Amino acid sequence: MTAPLSRNRDYQLLWISQALSTAGFSASMIALPLLVLAVTGSPAISGLVLGVDAAAQMIAGLPAGALADRWNRKKMMLVCEAVQAIGVGSLVLAVWWDATTVAHLIVVSALMGVCRSLFGPAEGAALARIVPVEHLPTALAMNSARASLGQLSGTALGGFLYALGRAVPFGFNVVTHAIAFVGLLFVRIPHRKVEPHPDHNLGHEMVEGLRWVWRQRHVRVTVLCAISLNFFFSAYYIVIVVLAQERGISAGEIGVMAAMFGVGGVVGSLLAPYLQRRISPYLSITGVFWVLTALTPLAVFIDNGYVMGVLFAGMALLPPTANTTIGTYQLLLTPDRLRGRLTSVMGVIGGVSAATGPAFGGVLVQAVSGTDAVLLCAAGIAAVTLVVTFNRTLRSFPRSEDITVDDPESEQTGLPTSPRTDRTP
Repeated sequence: MTAPLSRNRDYQLLWISQALSTAGFSASMIALPLLVLAVTGSPAISGLVLGVDAAAQMIAGLPAGALADRWNRKKMMLVCEAVQAIGVGSLVLAVWWDATTVAHLIVVSALMGVCRSLFGPAEGAALARIVPVEHLPTALAMNSARASLGQLSGTALGGFLYALGRAVPFGFNVVTHAIAFVGLLFVRIPHRKVEPHPDHNLGHEMVEGLRWVWRQRHVRVTVLCAISLNFFFSAYYIVIVVLAQERGISAGEIGVMAAMFGVGGVVGSLLAPYLQRRISPYLSITGVFWVLTALTPLAVFIDNGYVMGVLFAGMALLPPTANTTIGTYQLLLTPDRLRGRLTSVMGVIGGVSAATGPAFGGVLVQAVSGTDAVLLCAAGIAAVTLVVTFNRTLRSFPRSEDITVDDPESEQTGLPTSPRTDRTP
């Protein structure tokens, strides 16, 4: 019998180090546009600098997964933390010496985006080697909670620290990355034998990862459904913010709305291991769609930011359970040599809907009234929900204990060789 996850030293070190790293990054991302505005006075340049981070993540996404399957994953994570600490540290010095330039800000933003792209696949692939199979759903749920907690705490701290001094939130980020680097040094990841790709071609390796995702029927269907849902929901989120402003809801209340979505995500992540064990995969996935279908139209009747915050919290409760179900299936099904590419493909696909959805929402809210925009987004979600509900592939989505793991390294990783065993917003 394996020790509980709370006594898994390596997972705990990884979790704590990345909770701190996420908080530091979130603090910087709140302070970064404020710093750009202070330096240039241009909202357009501020948006450009933030956009560079997102663009760098997208561009580096697929190569990052292939490299995570080629290289030592622990070393990749360590290098990413070190580079981020050095990059943001250079920004602290520039602010301190009053020598900040737009070019420097863009370079630092790009570095953070690339490092985040590289770190994600390396950590995601390493997780299945650190955590026993029976604890994998709980680990994925706790990672989701970690992301929400880090983002909430970092966002709250970022504005406060910036008020103390322009360099302070970035100095905090340097410290968190340094601590994360030290913590990662002590994480033990079981050795794996890396088989070189026959032609050593990075492009072919990326294509192999995309083909793997596409050929897995359950993975393919959940990815397509998640893209559709995330597109409409991210558009809906922008529409709600605009509608709140039109109705005279204060900026403080809008901030509470956003925070409550994060709170709901944390609570949902804590509930996810319990729910994942007790309800079927089909119900855990379709439940998210039906809850959003029921709750999203209610925004047209709400003109209070705090009540809207409660509604957002309700929307965020179930997605962690569905993500845990899907993520566990994907990691157990995927051979270790492809896990980095699996994580990167999922990240890039999620980034596409996250980038296009808000743009669609902005166009929509300019073309029609706020109320009509809410209802159109809700109708889009409802249409996707009907497709998901009657999809035969999702109805046959297997439980984790029914997945047959076909991995030549199963004896080394602890994965079984006999039967036992992408994401929503």
